[in-house]
Amino acid sequence: MRWWFLCLCVGVLMGSQDSIPSREALAQLEIELLHLEKRLEASNNIWLKKFNNVESYDQIYEEIQRIQSQINVLKHAKGEDTLQISTLNHTLQALKHQEELLEQYKVNPFKELIEKPQIGTIPFISNPLAIVTGISFIKTIKAQYATMQRNHRLLIQALELLEQEVGVLTQLKALQENNNTAKKLYQEQIKKIELQGAQKLLKTSMDLYAKDIEEVSANIQTQIKAQLFKLLYVMLIVLVSIVLAWALKVISHKYVQSNERAYTINKAINFINANIILLIFLFAYLENVSYLVTVLGFASAGLAIAMRDLFMSVLGWFTIIVGGNVHVGDRIKVSKDGNTYVGDVLDISMLYITILEDVTLTSYTENDCRAGRIIFIPNNYVFTNLFANYSHFGMKSVWDGITFCITFDSNHKRAMEIALDVANMHAKQYTEMTYKQLGKMRTKYSLRNTSVNPRVFMALQKDGIQISVWYQTNSYATLALKSKISSDIIETLLQEPDIWIAYNTTKFVHDVGDGFGNKDYLDRKKHETESLL
Repeated sequence: MRWWFLCLCVGVLMGSQDSIPSREALAQLEIELLHLEKRLEASNNIWLKKFNNVESYDQIYEEIQRIQSQINVLKHAKGEDTLQISTLNHTLQALKHQEELLEQYKVNPFKELIEKPQIGTIPFISNPLAIVTGISFIKTIKAQYATMQRNHRLLIQALELLEQEVGVLTQLKALQENNNTAKKLYQEQIKKIELQGAQKLLKTSMDLYAKDIEEVSANIQTQIKAQLFKLLYVMLIVLVSIVLAWALKVISHKYVQSNERAYTINKAINFINANIILLIFLFAYLENVSYLVTVLGFASAGLAIAMRDLFMSVLGWFTIIVGGNVHVGDRIKVSKDGNTYVGDVLDISMLYITILEDVTLTSYTENDCRAGRIIFIPNNYVFTNLFANYSHFGMKSVWDGITFCITFDSNHKRAMEIALDVANMHAKQYTEMTYKQLGKMRTKYSLRNTSVNPRVFMALQKDGIQISVWYQTNSYATLALKSKISSDIIETLLQEPDIWIAYNTTKFVHDVGDGFGNKDYLDRKKHETESLL
C-alpha cells in the first residue's frame, strides 16, 4: 500500500515538472502565431486578398445553404412562423447579392494574375515616325512583364509567411488537442496548396512571356535599325540636293548680272529643290506609289474644279517663272474691274505677285491721289486681265506725252517747235538709253521702227488746235519728268505774243485783252508808262 502511494506521488511530481515547459512552449507558439497573423494582415498582399475573397464566397455559400435549410424546416413545421421566415428570406436575398458579386472567385480566382498577357498587334516600322511607336510598344510589354515579376515576389512572400504559420500551427496541434487549431491548420494548408499551384502557373506564364518579349523586341529593333539606316541614306540624298541647289544659286549670282533675275532664279531653285525633297521622302516611305498616283488622279480632278483659281495661280506662277515676263523689281500695271494699279514688283510667290504702288499719273488721275499701298495680284491675272510690264527685258524707259490746246489764231508751228525743243532738252538721256535697250531687244524680238526721238503732233479740235508731244522717260519716274516738261512749255508759251492757250473758262475782262495773261493790255500799260517817263 505504501509502495503504491509512493509511486503515485512520484508520478504526480514528474507530471507537474513536464507540464511547466509544455505551457511555456504553448504560450510562445501562440504569441508567434499571433505575430504571423498580424504580419499577414498588414502585408496587404494581393494574392492573400484574392484568396480571402474565395473564403468569403465559400462562407456565404455555406450560409445560404444553412438558411435555405432553416426556411424549408420552418415551412413544413406546424404553426408556421411567418415573421421568422420573412426575416430569413431578407437575409437570404442579401447573401445571394453578395454571392453574385463574388461569383468570379468561385473558379480560378488568380486567373488575371497568372495568365500570360496578350502581346497584341506588333507595330510595323515603315518610317522614322513609327520608331517612337516601336519603342513605346517594347516599353509597354516590358512593363507588363515587370508587373508579373512584382506579383511573383509578392506570392513568394505570402508563401513564406504561410509556411511559417503552418509550422507554428502544426506544433500547437501536437501540444494540444484543439478543434479550432486543427481547422485553422487545415485552412492554411489549403491556402498554401492553392498559392503553390498559382506559383507554378505564374512561373510558366512568365517564362513564355519572356520568350515572346525577347522575340518581339528583336524583331522591332531590327526594323528600327533598318529605318535608321534608310533615314541616313535619304538624308544624304537630301543633302546632295541642297548642296546642288546652293551651287546653282552661286552660279546664278556669278553669271546673272541683274539682281532681279537672280532673285527670281533663286526662288525657282528653292521651289524645285523643295519639291524634289518632297518627292524623295514620298518615294522613300510610301509603300504603294501607284495607289497614291491613282488617288491623286481622282482627287486632282475634283480639286481642279473646286479650286480652279488656286490651280490657275500656280500655273500662272509657272508661266511667269518659265516665260520670264515679270521679274522682281519690274514696274507693272494691272487693271481689274475698272481699277488700275501701277507699282514695282516686290515678290513673286506661287499664288501672288506683290507690288508696291508708286506715285504715278495713274494714281493721280484714277486713284484719287492715293498711292503707297501693297497690292496682291493673283498669278492667274496673267491669263484673264490686262497685265503691262514697263520694264520688260531690261527696258527702263517708256513713251509719255503731254497734250495741250491753243486757239485757232495762234502760231501753231511755233507752239509745236517749243514743245519739241523742251522735250528734246529734258528727255535726251532717256532717248539715248532707249536706243541701247532696243538694240538688245533685237536679239529676241523683231523691231522695225526703233526711232525714239521726241515727237510732236497736232490735230484740229472743236475748241482749238490740239498739240501733243511725246518723249522717252524713266518708267519709274514718269510724273516727275512730265511735271518739268509741262512747266517749261507753259512758261515758254506765256512769253510768246502770238500763241494763246485755249481752255474752257469764263473770265470777266475789264479792258481789251485776250483773256489769257492780258498780253495786249499789259503791253499797252507798259508803253504808256514808258511815254510818261
